[in-house]
Amino acid sequence: MNPYRPKRILVQEQSWKDSTTREILDRLPGVAAETFSDLESGPMEGSRTPYPYAKDTLILMRYPGRFLKQCQGSGAEICCNYFVVSYAWNCHFECTYCVLQSYLSNDALVVCTNIEDLLTELKDTLEQSPGRKFRIGTGELADSLALDHVTRYSQRLVPLFAALPNGILELKTKSDQIANLRDLDHRGHTIVSWSVNSKSICRTEERKSASFEERLAAAVQCEKWGYKLGFHFDPLVYSEDWEEEYRESVREIFRAVNPGSIAWVSLGALRFPPRLRELVHKRFPKSRVTCGEFVPGHHGKDRYFRPIREAMYRKMHSWIQTEAPGVLIYLCMENRAVWEQSFGKKPPDASQLSDQLDSRVFPGS
Repeated sequence: MNPYRPKRILVQEQSWKDSTTREILDRLPGVAAETFSDLESGPMEGSRTPYPYAKDTLILMRYPGRFLKQCQGSGAEICCNYFVVSYAWNCHFECTYCVLQSYLSNDALVVCTNIEDLLTELKDTLEQSPGRKFRIGTGELADSLALDHVTRYSQRLVPLFAALPNGILELKTKSDQIANLRDLDHRGHTIVSWSVNSKSICRTEERKSASFEERLAAAVQCEKWGYKLGFHFDPLVYSEDWEEEYRESVREIFRAVNPGSIAWVSLGALRFPPRLRELVHKRFPKSRVTCGEFVPGHHGKDRYFRPIREAMYRKMHSWIQTEAPGVLIYLCMENRAVWEQSFGKKPPDASQLSDQLDSRVFPGS
C-alpha cells in the first residue's frame, strides 16, 4: 500500500503554536504549507487554493471542543458502551460505500494538531473515574493508522493507555501502516483491529486501502509484537458469490492468527444514508455495492432486508466458530430479534455485552 502524501498543506494560524505542526511538516518535505484563518472562508487572502478542497489537501488545525465522546451506536437497543476520540477526519482510501462522503462537507484530510489537549483530556477523564472501564477507539471519522506515518500519534496514545489501568485503546484500520507500533510498551492496553472483507470487495470497493493480504500480514506482525487483535467484518456486502468469498476470508484469517490473540470480532451488514446512493453512482459508476433491495432501517439508514442480514450473520458466526472456537462475536447496530435469529440464543442486554467485551481485554473482569 502506498502511504498518503498530500500535494498541498493548509495550516490554521493557531496551529503554528503546536510543536506537532512542525513535526508533521518535517515529515513531508517538498510540500508547501499555506496559512489560513478559518475553513469556512478558505485560506487567507492571497492564496490561490480553491475551496472546497480535494483529498490531496492536508489541513492542520486545532480542535476547540472535547475529543472524547460516546459512539453514535449508543442508545441503540444493544450497545457495546464504546467511546470514540476523533483527532482526524476523512480518509484517502476511497471506499465506495464510505459514509463520510455524505457526512463531511469537505474532501480534504484534517489532522488536529493540539494532541497535548487530547492526551490531557483522556488522562484526566479516566483518572477521575477509576472504577469505570473505558474502551476507546479512534476510527470513527478517519482510519486510525492511515496517516500514522505522518502524525506518529500512535506513539503518544499507546504509552498513555499503557499507564491507564481502566482504559483500552482500539486502533481500527484498513491499512498496513504499523511500523510505529513496534517496540512500544503497550502492556496489553492497545487492540489493533482491522476492517476486513472478502478479497473481491477489498479489491473493487476498497480501492486505495491495503489489500486483504497486506492487512492480514500486518495483523500477524502485530500479534508477534504482543498486541491483541480485532477483526470487523463490516460492511458485509451481499452478492451471488458472497458465501464462497467470505468463507475463504474467514478461513485465511483465523488460520493465520492464534484465536487466543483475538479480543473480538464484529459483524455488520452494509447500511448507508439514502443520499449516499446518489454519490456512489456519481463517483463510482462501476460499483455495484448499492445494487439490490434495501429498506429503511435503524438511524434512518437503508439496509438489506432482515432475512438477508440474518442469513449472512448466521453463516459468518458458524464459520468463525468453526475456525476459532470461543472467540467473542457481536453484531453492530442490530436489534434483539436479529441477534436471536442470527446466533440462535438469547442476546445479551447492553450492560452484558459491555461486560463481555471488557472481560476480553481487562484483567480480572
